[in-house]
Amino acid sequence: MIHSHLGEFDGLPVTPFDMETDPDTTALPPAGLSAWRVSLTSGWREERITPAVLDRFAAAVDTTLVTHLIMGHWGIRAPGDPTPVEVLTGAAERFPDLRALFLGDIVLEEREISWIEQCDITPVFAAFPGLERLEVRGGEDLELKPVRAERLKTLRFESGGLPGEVVRGVAACEFPALEHLDLWLGHSNYGGDATVGDLAPILSGERLPSLRHLGLEDSEIQDDIAAAVAAAPIVARLESLSLGMGALSDQGVEALLSGQPLTHLASLDLRHHYMTGGMADRVRAALPSVALDLSDAQDPDDEWRYVAVAE
Repeated sequence: MIHSHLGEFDGLPVTPFDMETDPDTTALPPAGLSAWRVSLTSGWREERITPAVLDRFAAAVDTTLVTHLIMGHWGIRAPGDPTPVEVLTGAAERFPDLRALFLGDIVLEEREISWIEQCDITPVFAAFPGLERLEVRGGEDLELKPVRAERLKTLRFESGGLPGEVVRGVAACEFPALEHLDLWLGHSNYGGDATVGDLAPILSGERLPSLRHLGLEDSEIQDDIAAAVAAAPIVARLESLSLGMGALSDQGVEALLSGQPLTHLASLDLRHHYMTGGMADRVRAALPSVALDLSDAQDPDDEWRYVAVAE
């Protein structure tokens, strides 16, 4: 579970900005030297992220110099309220140099990850063409339509259940500069209905010529994903691979080890797994020069196999 807000984002320290109180502007750091976390104090109050509320941030900080922005808790939207993305893209001219954006730095004490209300994030790419990093937490009502983003290098989705429609949207996008892709696929009970077939265009690598890290994680079908990855063309180009956080068992690991070579990888993350000790030893023996994460081993005989992040 996620209990702590981001303290660092893309190499910059995070400065919280509470939208419900007037800040001491003399104590704020230079606008371009911090990642700004804009949020409400509590999502259970009547306050919500609105264009008027965002004005408070722009009045205190020179947003033309802001390169890294984090949208924290935005409250509970009422019918007819604009989405956080609509609020942000409506103020795009105030952020001409935005390069990194995190949507939904919301922790368990504010709202469980499966309850985080997201929205259609597609307009972000047109509003901020210089965006190099986009991270999104939460999957409820999340949408992504096919786009082309020339400068995007990192794309991450953290979710207890990532909708298959979103996975298919990612697969249909063109990201020529993308180097790092993480998808927390989650559990079907919380909306994670993506299939291995949905991942096929990603695994082919045709639209991702620059990809060097791939994370397909937190899935109840982790064994099937591992089997697909074992034969995926994109793997030969990767420097790091993560298939952790899910219900990976000996079956999936056997398929992985029986597939194409993985010795070229710098790191392989299989943490939170259901493999036996003997299979873990086989992984270590087969990949002696690869940095392995086999931590958080679960009981392979457990009848119920849980992903690391769901509700």
